[in-house]
Amino acid sequence: MGETQEVQLHITSADGGAKGANSLEDNSNLPSQVNQTEIKKEKKTYRYIKIAIFAAFMLLGQSSATLLGRLYYAKGGKSKWLGTLIQLAGFPILLPYKCILREPKNKFDSHKPSPSMFAFIYVSFGLMTALDCFLYSVGLQFLPVSTYSLICTSQLAFNALFSYFLNSLKFTPYIINSLLLLTISSTLLVLQNEPSSGSTQVTKKNYAIGFICTVAASSGYGLLLSLTQLVFRKVLKRASLKVVLDLLMYQCLVASLVILVGLFASGEWKGLKNEAKGYESGKASYFLTVIFAAIVWQVANIGCLGLIFEVSSVFANAIGILGVPFIPILAVIFFHDKMHGAKAISLVLAVWGFISYVYQDYLDNRNATTQKTSDDHAPNASLPLEEGH
Repeated sequence: MGETQEVQLHITSADGGAKGANSLEDNSNLPSQVNQTEIKKEKKTYRYIKIAIFAAFMLLGQSSATLLGRLYYAKGGKSKWLGTLIQLAGFPILLPYKCILREPKNKFDSHKPSPSMFAFIYVSFGLMTALDCFLYSVGLQFLPVSTYSLICTSQLAFNALFSYFLNSLKFTPYIINSLLLLTISSTLLVLQNEPSSGSTQVTKKNYAIGFICTVAASSGYGLLLSLTQLVFRKVLKRASLKVVLDLLMYQCLVASLVILVGLFASGEWKGLKNEAKGYESGKASYFLTVIFAAIVWQVANIGCLGLIFEVSSVFANAIGILGVPFIPILAVIFFHDKMHGAKAISLVLAVWGFISYVYQDYLDNRNATTQKTSDDHAPNASLPLEEGH
């Protein structure tokens, strides 16, 4: 009995010593856990700040670029090729910023694509961008700004459809509601045939051409955004703003070269000098409009690719749709567009569709945060998998 009690005392003291040691280890880990929590909060805050900046770039750039592009046609501009080139040729302004960015060497060498793959991505995306911008230019020439911008809300529907096949986007009731509302919003505008703002009167035929080109451009833009997200996720696999700028600049370079070929092949370049002289606001205003439009388009492009990089292509498109209510209002002020009937209903449906999508995105983020928190607090969540062997 004495030996048994002695052994039990020994075991008890050993367990107590072990528990004491464990409690000391737990207390020693508290500061590191607190530091990790603070670091996570800082990273999350920094990410939200970047998303807000990219969103502001896209909203301000897209709204300003659309109005300046319409101003070019309203005051006497006629070249569709120059109107397209404006959307692309401002990429050299990004060169200084690209040179400042530095990327750690050998960080992504293990999965860095080959030069031929980079060339294929840049050329194919550049060709798609050139065609898409040309279609947008035709639509902007023949449609009022408010009508044009509301038709562009269909980008989100096309983007979601392509992302379903390419990026495994899940169709929830809110997403479906958003797509239906945006589709109806654009369809309503077919019923409204009105002359374009400014000096150019548009026939029914040209109005139909403008509508078809804008819808086709919206579908192409939705496909391009989905493909961009796919390339970031499957091919490039690199979390760097420098990669975003590289894709944007080379894509715009290829597209600009294609548009320049079209500009000279069509012979429109011969009339640019007379176009500048006959511009209603003067020659200086003509060049300022073209230059500033090119700059703000690049601001919008940076915001768009930044949002794809940080969140998703559908989210980037949804932010772009958020600017829809502002463009028609500004068009009423500056171009005296009419806001009534089908167009007003279309505007309400577009905003409703955007809110529906944003709410679904909020639910997804909340569920993801809840799931991550539960995983972190699960028993043995911090133990390595190999420990059981």
